[in-house]
Amino acid sequence: EAIQLFCSRCNLEILRERMNNRSEYFYDDELRREGEIGRDGELDIRHLFYGHQIEPGSQLSIIDHNQNKLSLFIELSPSDQTIPDELQELQFRVSWTPELEDETFILPLSSNGGLPVFHIRKFRTNAKNPRPKTLFITSSSLKTDQMIELFNQVVLTPDEKIIEQALNKIDSKIQRIAAVNPQRLRYSPYSRNGFVLLLGDSNQRVPIGSMGDGIWRILGLALAIVSAKDGYLFVDEIDTGLHFTAMSDMWKMIWDTAKKLNVQVFATTHNSDCWQSLAEIGEQENVTDDGIRIHRIEKGKSKSIVFNEAQIVIAVERELEVR
Repeated sequence: EAIQLFCSRCNLEILRERMNNRSEYFYDDELRREGEIGRDGELDIRHLFYGHQIEPGSQLSIIDHNQNKLSLFIELSPSDQTIPDELQELQFRVSWTPELEDETFILPLSSNGGLPVFHIRKFRTNAKNPRPKTLFITSSSLKTDQMIELFNQVVLTPDEKIIEQALNKIDSKIQRIAAVNPQRLRYSPYSRNGFVLLLGDSNQRVPIGSMGDGIWRILGLALAIVSAKDGYLFVDEIDTGLHFTAMSDMWKMIWDTAKKLNVQVFATTHNSDCWQSLAEIGEQENVTDDGIRIHRIEKGKSKSIVFNEAQIVIAVERELEVR
């Protein structure tokens, strides 16, 4: 989440999505009755900061090795200096400091210390300085309506073949996939629904839900990486729903597609089969020096422990633990 926020620069919509996913928001019933905030609510930005509290001077920063920096600040709004600090309003400042051009947004906070969502929606992407695409897949995968929307964007394009090939690697009987009219479906957000498959040994359409979690996970990964062209893909617990025998094919699909579409992929896992299967790419593919890395993150350490392709292969051969 922190890396996605950094890669998104000052894209406040990404901040809203991540906090919404964590249920870090609230509604002011009194303001709602008065019609001031409608259904938007407010982001409870206290949870972004250490101790889940904010005060003037609260700050967090994310910095890369090139000294590009994304900073979030809590500060007092400019006002009459005779007013005591505790009575002054707070504001939320987001600042991106890249190598070439600075970018800063300042938004007022409510009397509750929340960030009204309607303020975020006022900001539009700068066409002269477009932000990179980013897409985040949780351990629950993408929602059904998200997957249908992404699939409709690639239908009848060369990228549709990538989707079919990805599914075929997991189950060679799969020949075609199609989205079903969502208006005729009733599904919960994370149900495995909305798609049908044509199998080589059958003349009838098979609901994708009949094929298991692995097919659904691979479909979500393939759709996401195609949609993140020239951007970034973030996947939490990437091995979710996949049998260990499918993980090598999963990594091969991600590696080939990421190279073709210029996508940088960040994924987490706690599964030894998952990271060990990544070593096969290091052995079989012409991997560049910075193509594949495993970062082991340890609590209390200021830096991750990094394994490159060669070290990943050695760790597998010697049965070393990198998690």
